[in-house]
Amino acid sequence: MGKRKTTPLKDYAPDGHHCSLELKTSKLGMVSFFRDLKQEDLDEIVKRFSATHYREGAEIYYQGDPANYLRVVVDGAVKLLRYTDEGKDVVLDILEPGSYFGSLKLLGSDVYTESAVAQSGCCILSVGLKDFREILQEYPSVGIAILEVSAEKLRSSQEQIKQLTTEPVETRIANILLTLTEKFGENKKEGTLIQLPFSRKDLADMAGTTTESASRVMSNFQKEGIIETGRQWVALKDIKKLRTIIED
Repeated sequence: MGKRKTTPLKDYAPDGHHCSLELKTSKLGMVSFFRDLKQEDLDEIVKRFSATHYREGAEIYYQGDPANYLRVVVDGAVKLLRYTDEGKDVVLDILEPGSYFGSLKLLGSDVYTESAVAQSGCCILSVGLKDFREILQEYPSVGIAILEVSAEKLRSSQEQIKQLTTEPVETRIANILLTLTEKFGENKKEGTLIQLPFSRKDLADMAGTTTESASRVMSNFQKEGIIETGRQWVALKDIKKLRTIIED
């Protein structure tokens, strides 16, 4: 029997160090609609957010719940998914630190249109309607930036739908691996390493295919020397070849 390949993983269990005030402010400043604010503005805005720690697999909110909070990932990763009428899960995205998610009635959503799950242990900032309205009043540029970001999100969603309905499974999975690399990749001796609790089912749900098909594609990628996999990690060894698969 072959020996299971392992690689040292980050400890994703969040603690005070992972959610320090400095880190909170830093990741808040990475949010697209806060990006152009001055440091002193961010120092004030972060005071309106509360921090919560979640263990891996914990539900942050459910699809259909009242949209009461806008949230920001400070540490760890968050999975967004939507349940279809047929009872299937569709993974919409895996969010990295500095990403925002959730919604507020002020932004046009009475309820959450997706569920959010802690993909790893994580630290999340949350802000409610009253505090966010005050932020918009004090910093009008944030409201303008939100409109621009919303338009970009719509374009991105349309592109994702197009890929799921027209692209081959191999292309979809290659795209997902490259996207995860951009968000979580680290240069290691194994290649560009993605250290993340990310199952074949997660990959299949994100690609809009079956677990069996996703496993077959990953196995083929490994045989071709494009990737190497182990427990809770994937190393991209030939990114150029992955890009070729997408472009063909």
